[in-house]
Amino acid sequence: MDLAEETDLLRKIPLFAKMETSKLKLLAFASEIVSFDTGDTVFQSGESADYAYVIMHGSVDIITETDSGPILVATLTQNQLIGELGLLNNAPRNATLVANDDLRAMKITGDMFFRILRENAEVALDVIRMLSDKLSRTHKQLEALQKQVNKQDES
Repeated sequence: MDLAEETDLLRKIPLFAKMETSKLKLLAFASEIVSFDTGDTVFQSGESADYAYVIMHGSVDIITETDSGPILVATLTQNQLIGELGLLNNAPRNATLVANDDLRAMKITGDMFFRILRENAEVALDVIRMLSDKLSRTHKQLEALQKQVNKQDES
């Protein structure tokens, strides 16, 4: 895939749709398109968070380890950003991501990710909105779990 094709592909991703063409070209040039087969680990909980990914095709399962075994937290699909929390928190990965089917993603270095945020206010706002949405979903999941625990305690 050449630079023009990668730039066109990036423009179709809502997160990058409003970026200037020159900045999209820089992102395409500085990033790497990676592929994973079904069942491949994209990254492991505890690993250093050096990259974020944008899913271009396919989906990933987010899996968290608990005392009672692994739990599927969510499944993310095309055009979604993954791995950004570790970059933003400068912390190790807090979950394992496994390709749910054949996966193609754009691998973005931490330096490039932060440059995009600094130079593109619209992208930064979209990332904030995505994080807010994730936080809201997590809050709802916690509420549902708390209700289950309360019902079990009443029994």
